Amino acid sequence: MNIQKLMKQAQQAQAQMAVVQEELAQQTVEASAGGGMVKVIMTCDRNLQQVKIDPDVTDPAMSPDDVELLEDMIVAAITEASRSAEATAAAKMDEITGGLNIPGL
Repeated sequence: MNIQKLMKQAQQAQAQMAVVQEELAQQTVEASAGGGMVKVIMTCDRNLQQVKIDPDVTDPAMSPDDVELLEDMIVAAITEASRSAEATAAAKMDEITGGLNIPGL
């Protein structure tokens, strides 16, 4: 294989990856927990954008157990959003790499 052709292909792939990374920074995923009582929005490059808590969940007389449950729901929603963002990013990168496992991507 011609080394110049290979270098050109590598440069094209690098340019495509830069475009995809920018797209991922703009694309968002949403996840929820507790039947929708807690929702989070995260970009596909895993920046947490927003946490929404249903007002019905909050109550000045919340017990410590209720607070702990709310905290667990927030963590669960963030974890699910992160998984979804990672899967979306991996799918986009697979489009460029053809499914090859390239270190650093």
